[in-house]
Amino acid sequence: MAKRALLLPGDGIGPDVMEAVQRVIGALNAAHGLGLETQTGEIGGASIDAHGVPLSGAVLDQARASDVVLMGAVGGPKWEGVAYHLRPEQGLLDLRKGLGLYANLRPAYCFSALADASSLKREFVEGLDLIFVRELIGGVYFGTPRGIDELPDGQKRGFNTQSYTTSEIERVARTAFELARKRQGAVCSVDKANVMESGLLWRQTVTALAAGEYPDIALTHMYADNCAMQLARAPKQFDVILTDNLFGDILSDEAAMLTGSLGMLPSAALGASGSPGLYEPIHGSAPDIAGKGVANPCAAILSLAMALRLQLGRPDLADRVEGSVAAVLDAGLRTPDLHAGPGTSQTGTEGFCDAVVQAIQ
Repeated sequence: MAKRALLLPGDGIGPDVMEAVQRVIGALNAAHGLGLETQTGEIGGASIDAHGVPLSGAVLDQARASDVVLMGAVGGPKWEGVAYHLRPEQGLLDLRKGLGLYANLRPAYCFSALADASSLKREFVEGLDLIFVRELIGGVYFGTPRGIDELPDGQKRGFNTQSYTTSEIERVARTAFELARKRQGAVCSVDKANVMESGLLWRQTVTALAAGEYPDIALTHMYADNCAMQLARAPKQFDVILTDNLFGDILSDEAAMLTGSLGMLPSAALGASGSPGLYEPIHGSAPDIAGKGVANPCAAILSLAMALRLQLGRPDLADRVEGSVAAVLDAGLRTPDLHAGPGTSQTGTEGFCDAVVQAIQ
C-alpha cells in the first residue's frame, strides 16, 4: 500500500527547499520503488493569505490522514502586523499540538567536508554526532496563565507559565532513552533544577524513570547554562541531550552552528505510535533570499531522510539520501551559506539538488 506525505512549503525559502524535496521523492519513486504519494497544503503566512488563519482545519485533517508531514518554513515581515494568536508561527504550534507531537529530535552532525566551516576548530567538530530530544508541546510556550496585564500604576506586565507534569516528562524521556539504546547509550538531561521547581520535577522524574526502566543507560544531569558552555567547549562529549521546550529551542540552535550552517540540519517531531510525524529543516524562512534560488536545500532533504528511516520503513533509502548529500559536499559543491574553500564551487538550490538527484539515481 502506498504511503502518503503532506507537503507544507510555507513561507520564505520554504517553497524553494520543498521543491527540492519533491524532486528527491520523485527520484526515489522512479529509481528505487519508494511509492510515496504527495499532496500539498498551506501553513503559516501562506495559510493566512489563503484562509485567514495560520493553519486551517482542513489542512490539519490532511496531516492526520497522512503517514508523514514535510514542512518548509513559516513567518516573514509581511505578517508582522497580524494579531499575536494569528501569527504564522502559531500555525506550526497548532500543527504540533493537533498531531500530539511531543518529542522533537534535532541531530547535530558535522559532515567531514564542512568541518572547516564551523566556528570551532576542526578537531572539536569533526565527527560530531549528537542529537537533542526536546519536549515540544508543553512548558513555557504552552503554559497558562499567560498574557499582558495593565497594572494600576500604568505599567504593563507580561507573563508566561513554565509547567510540566510527570507524564509529560516521562513520555519524552522514554523517547530519549530508547534512542540512546540505538546509539552510544548515554543521555544528558538538561534543566535548571537549582532555581526552578519545574526543573526540579524534571530531574526527579527523569532520574526515577532511568533507575526503574533504563538501568543500562548512562544518565547524567547538567544545568542549561553549563550545557551552553560545554557545547562550545567540547561538543563531542554528548550523545543524546534531553531537555524541555525552551532550553531545547535555544541549545539546539547553538549546536547547529557548530556544524557550519543552519541550512544543514533536519529535525523530526514525533508523537504516539502510529501517528504521523512532522519533518522540517531547523532553519527559518529567510525572507531576504526567498525566491532567489540560493537557499541551501540540505536540511529539507535530510529531513526527508529522517522520515524514511523513522516512519516510512525505508532506512536503506535514508542511507542513500544521506550518502548522496555527503558525496555532493565531498565533490566540492557549495550553496552560498556554506564555507567555500579551495577546490569548491558555488551553486544554487537547483544546482545542488540536481547533483543530489543524480547521486541518488
